[in-house]
Order: sequence, then structure tokens, then C-alpha cells
Amino acid sequence: MKAKNLGVNTICTHTGELKDEQYQGAVSPIYLSSSYAFMDVDVKRYPRYFNTPNQEGLSKKIAALEGGEDALIFGSGMAAVSTTLLAFLNAGDHVVLQKTLYGGTYNLVVEEFEKYNISYTFTDGLGADAFAKALQDNTKVIYIETPSNPLMTITDLHMVTQLAKSKGIVTMIDNTFASPINQQPLKFGVDIVIHSATKYMGGHSDICAGAVVASKAHIEQIWNLAKNLGGSLSDLTVWLLERSMKTMGIRVKKQNKNAMKLAKWLDALDGIDTVYYPGLTTHTDHLLAKAQMKGFGGMMSFELAANIDPEAFQKALRLIKPSMSLAGVESTMLNPAQTSHFLLGEEERKKQGISEGLIRFSVGIEQVKDLKQDIKQALSKVSSKAKKKKKSVLH
Repeated sequence: MKAKNLGVNTICTHTGELKDEQYQGAVSPIYLSSSYAFMDVDVKRYPRYFNTPNQEGLSKKIAALEGGEDALIFGSGMAAVSTTLLAFLNAGDHVVLQKTLYGGTYNLVVEEFEKYNISYTFTDGLGADAFAKALQDNTKVIYIETPSNPLMTITDLHMVTQLAKSKGIVTMIDNTFASPINQQPLKFGVDIVIHSATKYMGGHSDICAGAVVASKAHIEQIWNLAKNLGGSLSDLTVWLLERSMKTMGIRVKKQNKNAMKLAKWLDALDGIDTVYYPGLTTHTDHLLAKAQMKGFGGMMSFELAANIDPEAFQKALRLIKPSMSLAGVESTMLNPAQTSHFLLGEEERKKQGISEGLIRFSVGIEQVKDLKQDIKQALSKVSSKAKKKKKSVLH
């Protein structure tokens, strides 16, 4: 059956799986060889060429989930981002990037692009005027991320793609936070979709990988550079990723549900000033998110009240883990100012609205009541210490 006629959980489970011809096993066999025959074969296979059996099988699954023609799997999300950008940008070209981006992508651009003589502009907003103003005659790519990391801003996909197509510009999106379960940007006209497969595709905080989905022509262009840069993924990890993706639809939908309940609860909780979650009707981009997303995701951020120390709050958590990554089945928190966006510097973080008290919350699949209890006890513990400290100062 064609993938486009299958449900999302069926695609997650079956599309791209390899048949065990020898023993009829229920799961894909692993082909760990790094050396394949070259005579009398249709395909000359080599791991760095992204065409081992396991690499090809998983690429079909990821492409089907995004509704794309083809895909490539990389050794990390940043390998996917850097290879894809450099495949479409040459010396003398210009790229427009939205204002709010993952810190790693921002660092790649500002630290590396000058040496390639590639110029860039970050938009001063997310509206049509901001993108149009940033364009130059030599702009070749518009790169966006929605929902964005960490403030969950939403970028209008239709607006960006219409503007880009009118100028013959290639569009790229980091779709990691949404996952293909919640958002399929290709349906809105985006040319290339990028994922840190470490996150929702892996889903268990034990895999590092990246993925790119696009037309066959665009994937061919990316592959031409990728085979030289060598950012392929080992077949053992490819197999583990395929295994993990079988439950992605179920996991992400549970995380969506949990996040919605927690966002509403946090929004009314003492000690929390602001909650950033596109599923809330109070979110600035709620209607836009509702129009282009199937679910609002398992990611949110919130601002702690000024009297609460973010480090002390995270240390007081007993169930939720203060941890660097996101999108695992376990709930995690971090403050971006000290982790994902630390390298931006204090001034740039302020420009982007990333405060010291901002907490990014990756919601897992645990029982909501248990997560609420953990947050409440941590806030209570830290608030009590803050009050005692204030009294001792007054005395």
C-alpha cells in the first residue's frame, strides 16, 4: 500500500521496514557491513553515501511522514542543518533567517558563514514586512523555525513560501519542535524540512541523529555535498531510530495532551509570570498555530517570578529532570540562558526576549498529576527559602 493512503501510526510502524527474507523476523534486520560488493550490482553501497539498506529504509519512513519524495538521515541535527544550508549557498550568496532560532543554528551562521563569503540577515520580526525587508538581490535561501526554540513563536508558513516563490528563493524549516505528527510544512509550500531526529523521532534521549526531507531534486543537491562532508549515521543507530519511530505517533499525541493541561495549569499558578505555549488562547500566535498545526506539541516555556531563582528551582525538582536535550518520554527542564542559548551572549538573549528566569519545559508521557505535584513542591521549597533569605536581610 502507498504511504499516502496509510494512517500516521501505520506509517510509523511499517513504512520503510526491511523484510527478513532469511528468518521471517517481525522487525527489520540490521545490516552492519561497511563494505559491499561493487561488481554485478544495481547499487554500489557505502555508509558515507547514505545508501545502506537500513539508511534507505528509514529514509522512506521519514519522507512518508512528512509527505515528501525523499529523505536523508544524518549523524546529528546540526549535520543536517549545516549540510543543507551549504548545499544551497555559495560564496557571494545571501540567506535570510528568522529572528528566533535554535542557538546552534545561530552560532553556525554567525561563526562560520563569513569564511565562506556567505552573507546573512536575521529578520527584525516574524511578519511579512520583516521578511520582505530582509531580502536582497542575492538572497538564495529563507530559513525558518516554527514553533521556535525557546519562546514558541509561530511563523506563517503560507506567507513565507509565497514571498519566497515570487522571488525564486528556496525555503527551509526546522520542524523539530512540531515533529511531522503535528506539522507537515511541505503541504504549505516549504521546499525543505529539517529535523533533529535526536528529539521526537528518537524520543528516548538515547539517539543523536538528523534528517532532511524534500523533493528528489533537492535531496540530490544535498546528497552531492553530504557524501563529501561525511555526516552519515551508523546503521546500528539507524536501526535504533527506526525502532523508536514506531511509537512516535502515540508518544507525541500523549505529550501534546499533557502539555495542554500543564500549560493551562501553569498559566494560573503563583510563582509563574508568563507561559509560552501556542495551544493557549492567550498566546500571540494561537490562531496561526491552530491553522497550520495538527497539535500544539509537547514543548513550552515559562517565566519564573522575579523572586524565584531558576537554578534553585530546577535543583528542587524530584521527578522532572534538569537536562540539556528535549522530547524524550521523560519530562525535562532547562533555562536556555545557561544552556541552549548561552553562546548567544547576554545582549543578544535580551534582544530575543530570553531572560535568566525563562525555563524551557519538555513535557513527557508521565501522569500529569505527578508532574504538577513535582512543580508545586519545587516552587514551594524555593519560595520558602527566598522568604527566609529576605527576612534575614531585613534583620
